[in-house]
Amino acid sequence: MDSVGVNTAASPAAPERATFRSVFAVGEFRYLWLAQVLSVLGDQLARVAMTVLVYDQTRSAFWAALTYAVTLVPWLLGGLALSGLADRLPRRAVMVACDLIRTVLVGVMALLSIGGATDTGLVLLVVLLFGVTLFDSPFKAARSAMLPDILTGDLYVLGVAVSQTALQVGMVAGFALGGIVVAVLHASGALALDAATFAGSAVLVRFGVHGRPSAAVHQTTTGLRQIAAGVRLVFGQPVLRTLVLFGWLVTFYVVPMGLAAPLARGMHSGLPAAVATGLVFAGGPFGTMIGAIAFSRFVPPARRQNWLGPLAIAACGVLVLFVFRPGLAGCLAILVVSGACASYQLAANSAFVAAVPPERRGQAFGLANGGMQAFQGLWIVLAGALAGRPPLSPALVIAFSGGIGAALAAALAWSRRRETEPDTSPAG
Repeated sequence: MDSVGVNTAASPAAPERATFRSVFAVGEFRYLWLAQVLSVLGDQLARVAMTVLVYDQTRSAFWAALTYAVTLVPWLLGGLALSGLADRLPRRAVMVACDLIRTVLVGVMALLSIGGATDTGLVLLVVLLFGVTLFDSPFKAARSAMLPDILTGDLYVLGVAVSQTALQVGMVAGFALGGIVVAVLHASGALALDAATFAGSAVLVRFGVHGRPSAAVHQTTTGLRQIAAGVRLVFGQPVLRTLVLFGWLVTFYVVPMGLAAPLARGMHSGLPAAVATGLVFAGGPFGTMIGAIAFSRFVPPARRQNWLGPLAIAACGVLVLFVFRPGLAGCLAILVVSGACASYQLAANSAFVAAVPPERRGQAFGLANGGMQAFQGLWIVLAGALAGRPPLSPALVIAFSGGIGAALAAALAWSRRRETEPDTSPAG
């Protein structure tokens, strides 16, 4: 441009593109990120411990899937009833309180699981696990709502990618090592580690994140009216509704995690069952970790929305390959590809944030995440029930789920395209 006589001295400099270094230069984000890694790592250890414990005592794919689902279904109640706390109360205080409550609940679970568990003990453990997950909803709603206040612009998009990477790193490490930890420390040891991670997360958030006043300073509705207002906000606008449904497609490509124990045992890989189960758990999150980094770094911001539909279709559709009943190596390859394509969630997330008023962010995220987790849980319970009925198998049920998800993703992609196309009809 200078060569043709344009005076650039008076022109504002183009903003630098966000980098991982610039994201981690924000101190508050570093503490949130460390807290997330710590908490997720412990959660996955606990999930493997509970899944292996229940399956070893019941030998039932249905009960193993039900145990995993119990970590998801409470999000519906939490998303509806508790996520509004992230707007009405200071968000840091909400996060710390939820962490401390979960520290106590998981500590009790660790004590109950010492030396195994009776049938009554298993039921009580599942009830406590329900309570732990219930408080996950307001915690994550507060965290999601706070992040755009800490990171703005392209920093936010890259920050979400880094957070997704932290989530997947924690899941991969927790699941991959979970089987080994359970074999060495047993379920009680894994649960004790989970309690410690919640306590550590509370300390990091309390002393590393600035306190801010509640966002909804003029809250006028409470109870059912507030819940109804949140539902209207999220589902009353076609653009927001479509973005939420894109997020909920995870329901269909997360099924392999719910069926990890019976799927791994049926492959006869030669590895200890707990280790093979942990690897199956880790496949999808490992792919998502790679996909999130690649998507945020190599896809220009202006083109990210264009990839939303194709990647969503692929994330589900690649699971149809399970119809060929692959061995452990093939299974892991499919799960990694599916997880990488799930990076479309970054585009859906950034578009969702841009469309929601800041003072309603906590409840909006809570409702979206609550429905996402609840549908995952219900679908996994159904998948577990079907997988235990010959001639169906875990692999065939996963393939069936992937096909349904791909079809729904294609319909949403078509709807999204219509919503974002400019109106070319003649005026008047």
